[in-house]
Amino acid sequence: MEKRLSRATVVRAGAAGLAATVLAAPAASATGGEHPNVALIRRYYQVYGSGDLTALRQFFAPGIRWTIPGHHPLAGTKNGPDEVLAFFAQLAKSGFRAEILFLAADGDWVVDMHRGWSTTPTGLDITWTLAYRIRGRQIVEAVNFAADQHAADAFFWRQYPLAPIPRRLA
Repeated sequence: MEKRLSRATVVRAGAAGLAATVLAAPAASATGGEHPNVALIRRYYQVYGSGDLTALRQFFAPGIRWTIPGHHPLAGTKNGPDEVLAFFAQLAKSGFRAEILFLAADGDWVVDMHRGWSTTPTGLDITWTLAYRIRGRQIVEAVNFAADQHAADAFFWRQYPLAPIPRRLA
């Protein structure tokens, strides 16, 4: 019997809990090859690494929800491909890069642990864990967890300050 993880379980679990949940999960499909959802996320990272943000749209379901925890200007849930791509455009301004460390699938969830770092300027280099929910060969949800949320918050505040009042409130 295949277990199903709810969104609430994924959000409450945090990065360590997610990794523990899927470490024993098979990364391969029933046919012995790579799980198709793992292959999808691997392709997603290849496109992300190319810097072609427009090409990322193919991976996103129309109703995608992408949650970035934290207390910084980029934190929060992005709804729909346009908001998700706007978030990635902001990350591109800091030259974000990612190197996959671990991928595993369990049902319609894929857990990814990767090294993520900034290049413009340098200053953030930590491990991130993302939980992706896949349906119909597209990402319908992603929840992002930083190994060092305090470092992430501090970096994002330095790089993406809020506009001064009154312009911020206009």
